[in-house]
Amino acid sequence: MAAWYRHDDRRRVLILSLYIQPGAKRTEVAGLHGEALKIRIAAPPVDGAANDELIAFLKKTLGVPASHIHLKHGLSGRSKVVEIQPPCASPEVLLQK
Repeated sequence: MAAWYRHDDRRRVLILSLYIQPGAKRTEVAGLHGEALKIRIAAPPVDGAANDELIAFLKKTLGVPASHIHLKHGLSGRSKVVEIQPPCASPEVLLQK
């Protein structure tokens, strides 16, 4: 298992450690950034637009409703912790995007 995600079986959630780069040309995974997965976001870091774009990207890529995606830490920073309720695709699918 990679350092940027883990499963909390007790709470039944997938936990992702992400590093976000807002204001990019397009939304895409950019590889690893330390122990986090780096995602470039095609939205500015203004009024929650980058967070909304991140949730939309995760929703589409992992195949879960937006209501199953919770931004737990990093609301206004680049380092974020996201919890996702199952069922969802394997987090490894993000590395293929």
